[in-house]
Amino acid sequence: MRRLIVQSYLTLDGVLQAPGTPREDTDGGFAYGGWSVNYWDDRMGEAMGRALSRPFDLVLGRRTYDLFAAHWPRVTDESAKPLNDATKYVASRGRPHLGWHRSVLIEGDAAEGVAALKQGDGPDLQVHGSGDLAQTLIRAGLVDEYRLWTFPVVVGTGKRLFADGTVPAGLTLVDSQVFDTGVMRGTYLPAGEIPLGSLALD
Repeated sequence: MRRLIVQSYLTLDGVLQAPGTPREDTDGGFAYGGWSVNYWDDRMGEAMGRALSRPFDLVLGRRTYDLFAAHWPRVTDESAKPLNDATKYVASRGRPHLGWHRSVLIEGDAAEGVAALKQGDGPDLQVHGSGDLAQTLIRAGLVDEYRLWTFPVVVGTGKRLFADGTVPAGLTLVDSQVFDTGVMRGTYLPAGEIPLGSLALD
């Protein structure tokens, strides 16, 4: 069985919208696109390289696919090779042109399609960006691991990975790293129901 890993860049207030460029996603009048760019350093690049060093395939929503397909095939250094070599499974309600090498449309319901992919043979499946799709897969209980990069910035508005309607659940931190720019990388596994308690005095 293949694992499904959600990898996401987040602000401190949980927003994943448009980390890379001002024009990436302006839905809702979002004015802070590119909020992650100036926090990257060499150590973060090395950590990302390690995260992409094992074989994987991608599961992407249509918007993220279009952004990636317009960028990564044009990058000629080794950083692009894992993404260009991966099979790209694309969730879309339409019939998009999938011109990026090794791109496959997920037919029908996205959650059912990804569940079927998980049952097959192959490397881990990684969701990058793709906020709406990630929420669908979270609600369906299909996520096996979260790799979350939290940046020291608050934007106050925008699309969130764990948006309203997310199923409440506990998580277990299994790996972490803090970078000099203040970015924190955490790897979490789903841990079932939230263990509730009380600090009230008897």
